[in-house]
Amino acid sequence: MLHLCMLTNSLIRMEIHTFFLQLLTILLAARFFAEIAVRFQFPAVIGELFAGILLGPSLLGWIDINEAIRLSAEFGIILLLFEVGLKTEIERLTLAGGKSLIVACAGFFLPLILGFAVSYYLFKLSLLVSLFIGGTLTATSIGITIRVLMDLNRDQSAEGNLVLGAAVIDDIWGVVMLALLYEFAFNGNVSLISVGKIILFVGLFFVIAPVTAKLMAVVIKRLENKSKIPGLIPTTIFSLVLFYAWLAHNMGVPLLLGGFAAGLALSRGFFLPYGSLYTCDLYFPGHVEKEMKPIIQLFTPVFFVLVGLSLNLKEIDWSSSYIWLLSLSLFVVAVVGKVLSALMIKETLRTRWAVGIAMVARGEVGLIFAELGRKSDLFNNEVYASMIFVIALSTLFPPFALRWFYGRYFDEKLNDR
Repeated sequence: MLHLCMLTNSLIRMEIHTFFLQLLTILLAARFFAEIAVRFQFPAVIGELFAGILLGPSLLGWIDINEAIRLSAEFGIILLLFEVGLKTEIERLTLAGGKSLIVACAGFFLPLILGFAVSYYLFKLSLLVSLFIGGTLTATSIGITIRVLMDLNRDQSAEGNLVLGAAVIDDIWGVVMLALLYEFAFNGNVSLISVGKIILFVGLFFVIAPVTAKLMAVVIKRLENKSKIPGLIPTTIFSLVLFYAWLAHNMGVPLLLGGFAAGLALSRGFFLPYGSLYTCDLYFPGHVEKEMKPIIQLFTPVFFVLVGLSLNLKEIDWSSSYIWLLSLSLFVVAVVGKVLSALMIKETLRTRWAVGIAMVARGEVGLIFAELGRKSDLFNNEVYASMIFVIALSTLFPPFALRWFYGRYFDEKLNDR
């Protein structure tokens, strides 16, 4: 309700047609630069981020952030996390077994600890800021990683299954970590009560979500068969996402965790003890994804453009060594933390290096962490800029590194030993 009041006031102060002009500019710029990024073999998110930098105070200064744009970006975040949850297939973990768990655990805790230590002890940042930085570095982008492996025809390989399994666990832990950091930022301190409350919510959801998801799927499918007009799936699923987001907020956790929860509940065989509920219908999650894709693709670029709009490069003292040292240190942590995690498993050295490089990509999940840190007033402009640089570099690193690595060391004619 508060968001709606703020949106109404924002639109009253600003002509509605002005907001329409801003929104169309954001959408078209995001699409244009995403297309260019992909043509140069960069992830699309890099182009969308650049669109925000171009339109915002860093360069052209055409668009100022207002509540209407911010609310549109909120839809983008929630839908993005819904898509991540929907694509999560827990049964894939069994293909890689305990090795994925080892990579995920090490890949989560090493960047968290190293990022916190560098920020807190070396750069003398506060406890909460250092925790946010460490939390941001835990992320792994499934979308970017799997896309690169698919391009290289390695997504069904041994290392591909390892990476996918580890990234699934990383995503789940990352979202829980995001919820914890959100609570810490809201309260202004680290509280064990807050940790317990969020863990309780997640635990309860993991128990009830498979059953409720099956019931919802049955109802929605029957309604779709009886409906005389198209569009029932997008309407009901989007409403479901909004309901889960509202429920999450009322339970004291971030709205976006509700989006992730809704997607996870509708994913294929998400909770193994209830797997039999899903074996009779593997079609529905794919159908939901197909129907929701246009809505997700419409709103999510607004969030990434907002990240760029929030960054003012003109206010940064580029002559200061602080921002360069911070960015370089955190980038090293971002790469080393993930690569070391893969070196802990028993596999061929080439496979371990491939897994480690693939896990480096932060992408959209890292940007969500960084934006939350900025919105909470924990990140000043210099720290926020450093985090954006680190996320961008760690997003660009895996596609090029993996292409070079596979071309040099994974020639099919060579014996992989």
